[in-house]
Amino acid sequence: MLIYPLILPDRLELVLITPNSEPARYPVPVTQAELNAAIVAFRQALTDPTSGAPRAVAQQLYQWLIAPMRDDLEAIDAETILYAPDGALRYVPLAALHDGDQWLIERFRINHITAASLQDFTLRPDPQPQILAAAFSEGSFQFQVGQRSFSFGGLPFAGIEVEKLAEAFPGTTQFINDAFSRTAVEPAMDSHTIVHLATHATFIPGSASDSFILFGNGDRLTLQEIKEQWQGRFNQVDLIVLSACETGLGDAGLGTGEEILGFGYLMQEAGAEAAIASLWQVDDGGTQVLMNAFYAGLGNGMTKAEALRQAQIALITGDFTAVGSDRGTIEILSTRTGLPQNVSDRLDHPYYWAPFILIGNGL
Repeated sequence: MLIYPLILPDRLELVLITPNSEPARYPVPVTQAELNAAIVAFRQALTDPTSGAPRAVAQQLYQWLIAPMRDDLEAIDAETILYAPDGALRYVPLAALHDGDQWLIERFRINHITAASLQDFTLRPDPQPQILAAAFSEGSFQFQVGQRSFSFGGLPFAGIEVEKLAEAFPGTTQFINDAFSRTAVEPAMDSHTIVHLATHATFIPGSASDSFILFGNGDRLTLQEIKEQWQGRFNQVDLIVLSACETGLGDAGLGTGEEILGFGYLMQEAGAEAAIASLWQVDDGGTQVLMNAFYAGLGNGMTKAEALRQAQIALITGDFTAVGSDRGTIEILSTRTGLPQNVSDRLDHPYYWAPFILIGNGL
């Protein structure tokens, strides 16, 4: 089923499309200003891991976005939501809505789609994926892009993330730090089915030339370059994962969120079936736990959407048996300060599991 919310000045219109019926419309009496205020509050709560889980605003957004069509979803026994968010709703992880009893991801698989996604929802049999995994784990880079200054340090657990991935999938091609360069990685991508980049990426609203992926040797690849140089280039790639990306909302507050799904759209235009990215930058220790669980799920034959869902549920519940993985011993470091944080018992906070979204073909 496909859910398409349309934001209007005086209301929210929900459109539900199911395989065996005409599209259904659900008008919700919430103004754009009220919705935006809730989105801002939700984002602020989600991105503060020291706060309690933001169930109140999560339930309010559930009442606006899901509850009006709840009976119809139950009637068709829906299991997967294909989601095409509008405007500022692109900044909201649907997985972190709460119905009063559980998070939405505990009930549904969630698959974000773009126009490119609708072209192909066939399943690619891939019992043994060929993985390229790269990490920026040591060093630091400072540079200027336009009027903005950036400073990035290596992600200490990114290297471990890649090592664990290589242990799970022998034959994984690895590029670490200086070896993780554009000249080394770009030509190698299309001989692999999964490309996993454990590094920083920054998406600037409305500026494809200022938005970029950072390589381990300091190289940068802008979204504008992806648009101009990658189109149709990767015919073997099934999934591209960016495990430490961030959207800079800017001083003006909420934008349209186009830069988020825009990245997924560009990956699909380049030939990849799907992409996984994050709505905010998560401490890399927590990311390592989630990514380990995600790849364990893939290795056990789950689809991309189900593997991501089960990995998120594993962080919520602390039970990793569904993905055939374990949590392991993990120390969480602040990506801003590099200092340890005593949050190893709080990976159930949506700050750690909610930002990761799947865009494209989730099969």
